[in-house]
Amino acid sequence: MKGFFFLTFILLFHLIVASPWAPALSLRKRVDLIKKTCKKTPYPDLCISSLRSHHIRSGATVHDLASMMLKLTLANATDTLSYMEALINQAEDPQLERPLDYCAELYIPVVKYTLPQAIVAFNKTQYGFAEYGVSDAGDQADTCENDFSKSKVSSPLGNRNKLVSELCDVAVAIIKMLQ
Repeated sequence: MKGFFFLTFILLFHLIVASPWAPALSLRKRVDLIKKTCKKTPYPDLCISSLRSHHIRSGATVHDLASMMLKLTLANATDTLSYMEALINQAEDPQLERPLDYCAELYIPVVKYTLPQAIVAFNKTQYGFAEYGVSDAGDQADTCENDFSKSKVSSPLGNRNKLVSELCDVAVAIIKMLQ
């Protein structure tokens, strides 16, 4: 009789833990954490789509989501800077080149220092410093875009600056959840 209960237990264990549904349950928990966290940010749809498009490990925490958002923010700022540099190299119009140069001057420290230092601070649980750095990065993207509104040319960076700024706002909101 004891053997029957033992075999039944083993069978049930494998059906529950090692079943094809176990990964689905883990995925559902991650999706629920992402939705719950992102609903508390200024751009929930952006937050959800950004985090869902990247691998979030099983058992992830809000700290893990913030870490991923910081990495995504740095990647987007880096991509924007690269795009900007390509535009500068192709620019023949000084009216366009001047605000692009100014924007590059804003983005270079963001990509090389501000966001990487914010990530290091975040990893050391220095959330206040991390929040400040990420917020400053968002401000630089806004400043870049505002400089185009002063010039006579339309910004070729509008969507990119907006994305970087909004990713910064989302990252700051998630970091604040940890404080």
